[in-house]
Order: sequence, then C-alpha cells, then structure tokens
Amino acid sequence: MVSGPSLDEQAYVREGATQTAVKILVVGHFAVGKTTFIGAISEIEPLTTEETMTRAAESVDDLKGVQGKTTTTVAMDFGRLTISDRVVLYLFGTPGQQRFVQMWEDMARGALGALVLVDPERLADSFAVIDLIEQYGLDYAIAVNHFDGAPLRDEMALRDALDLLEDTPVVTCDARDERSSADALITLVRHLQDRAH
Repeated sequence: MVSGPSLDEQAYVREGATQTAVKILVVGHFAVGKTTFIGAISEIEPLTTEETMTRAAESVDDLKGVQGKTTTTVAMDFGRLTISDRVVLYLFGTPGQQRFVQMWEDMARGALGALVLVDPERLADSFAVIDLIEQYGLDYAIAVNHFDGAPLRDEMALRDALDLLEDTPVVTCDARDERSSADALITLVRHLQDRAH
C-alpha cells in the first residue's frame, strides 16, 4: 500500500496549481550571507545545516574580514518561494568554503540558474565561485550584499572587478530583508527568461 506524503513532506512540497518548479542555487563565498538570504525570503521554515565553528576550522576557514561569525553551513540550506500561481522557486544554498566544493556538482544538477551573493569588501573571494558556476554552465545574476557601514560601490567598477559579461545582471540587496532579497531573485528569474527566448 502506498501512503501519501508525510506532514513534513507536505510542508516542503505543495500540491495544487503550481505548474513549474524551478531549482535555483544561492551561492557565494564563505560568510557572504547565503543562509541569512534564504531564511529571510523562504515562505516555509528553511532547512539549514548550520553548525558551530570549532577551533579546528580556524586553520582551514579564512575568518579575515568576518566579525562575530560562530556558525557555518556544512551541507546546504533549502527554502521555497512562490512567485506566481504558476511558478515556485526551490532555493538551494551551498556551503561557501573551498573544502565543500565537491558538493556543488551534485547540487548544480537540474538547477536553472544561480544567484551569486557578493561581499563588495571581499570581491576577490567571489572569483572561484563565479568560475565554478560558469564551469557548470549555469546562467547567473550577481547580488551585492550590502553590509552595514559598507560604502555603496559603482556598478561599472563591480562589473570590471568581477570581469562580468555585459548582460549579467548586477543588483544590490540586503540579505536580511525579505523584499530586497525577493527583488534580487526576480532579477535572476527575468534574466533566465530572457536567456530562454
């Protein structure tokens, strides 16, 4: 006898009118705000794999430029956002450390695109992330996570620094803010629609 989905499964998989489920990666370097972003925007309780950072990790994870970080994602984050009666986004947040890169390939399978979160004070940390997304053949948009006290950066300077193609969208967001995060995702979805036509 086949039973229906459990209550837990029903919380994550919605039955009904949705016709298109879209897998989106939320990626970025260590401590850029991926877990915060998904937590701010998900319409369900997000699934997170945050663990307390240990002394052993201090020799592996570069904490330069990161104040007060005590936890880190060790597998993935997951959230859901319905953007219309027909389209629901399933958001998969990747760990940012180099030591977890082997997990990215599996997570990239079936993804339509990626939102790359960038810290404007640590742009060089984004190079390896963008390289991986391009290697997996995913279209992407850049979301510059504006941290408290950080100066706003000129878009053209950011594009030059990140060596972006002319049609790659660049938006500024606050990963803590639901509306700002939603606007960044909508920018990515519109870009993916444009690329599909």
